[in-house]
Amino acid sequence: MNFRIRQLIVLAALCLASLNGFAGQRIAVLDFELKDLTLAPGIPSEVERTAGIKAMLENELVKAGYEVVPVSLEAQQSANAGVGYLFDHDDVAAKLAIQAGADYILVGRLHKPSFLFVYLMGHLVSARDSQLVGNYVSEIKGSDKKLTLKGVEDLVVKIDKTLKAIKQP
Repeated sequence: MNFRIRQLIVLAALCLASLNGFAGQRIAVLDFELKDLTLAPGIPSEVERTAGIKAMLENELVKAGYEVVPVSLEAQQSANAGVGYLFDHDDVAAKLAIQAGADYILVGRLHKPSFLFVYLMGHLVSARDSQLVGNYVSEIKGSDKKLTLKGVEDLVVKIDKTLKAIKQP
């Protein structure tokens, strides 16, 4: 009986160790910024759509098995030296990821060159070495919420592909 209990304990420990090896990676997602190049920039519906992208993305990342780590708005604003700064400065974004305890951080932008379509853009940065590991673009034609969600889902597929490739030896 004693031997049997030891076997069960060892088996349980091995199961827990293997689960940790497959645990989801921790990703921080920053608020997306709107880069509106149209003749009527910053219309309320576009600002609202941009503000909702982060929540959609976090939800889809959780569905894909990733752990989403929050970054406070104050920390993001403090690190941001202007429009596009965090998108262009991977080292600063990586520091935010480290502060949040994340493995990666996604810095996003909704780039609107036309009234007909937008580009959902994301930079995935490694907290470990401050390197850009993924540069993503998804085109969204139209402003419907379902179309925006499709663009977000496409972005998550690309992120997942990148992270799975990194995990492979």
